[in-house]
Amino acid sequence: MARVRILVDADGCPVKPEIFRVAKRCGVPVRLVANQWVDAPVDVLFECVLVGRGPDAADDWIAANAEPADLVVTADIPLAARCVGKAAAVLHPNGRPFTDAAVGSALALRDLLKSLRDAGEQTGGPAPFRDRDRSAFLQALDAAIVRGRRRR
Repeated sequence: MARVRILVDADGCPVKPEIFRVAKRCGVPVRLVANQWVDAPVDVLFECVLVGRGPDAADDWIAANAEPADLVVTADIPLAARCVGKAAAVLHPNGRPFTDAAVGSALALRDLLKSLRDAGEQTGGPAPFRDRDRSAFLQALDAAIVRGRRRR
């Protein structure tokens, strides 16, 4: 029977401290996947997986290793789509879950904005990360772990 674990697209992830706290409380293993070393508390539950320097090396590792019992934390929409396609649960750091429908819409919007930028249009960047995003993530993370344990 598969065990719930958390795979984190760790380069630039703003909610790593929250992930550590919840994972330790729930006894859930965490794999921090990154191109460079990521600080994590010394605990048997936490492992840093260093991948190559390529732009998608961390994404490729996560997508290749994600399983249906896993919870993936990422803001990367194409990675989210790949993991949702493998039946893994996926959360954005603001707490928003990526579902089949949400990923499709997000990919379409991403492609549209890229086309506009390529045409010279200024589209702005992502919204700033706020305390309410952190709070929403904590709630969503707890709920996703409970769902993952029930799915087993």
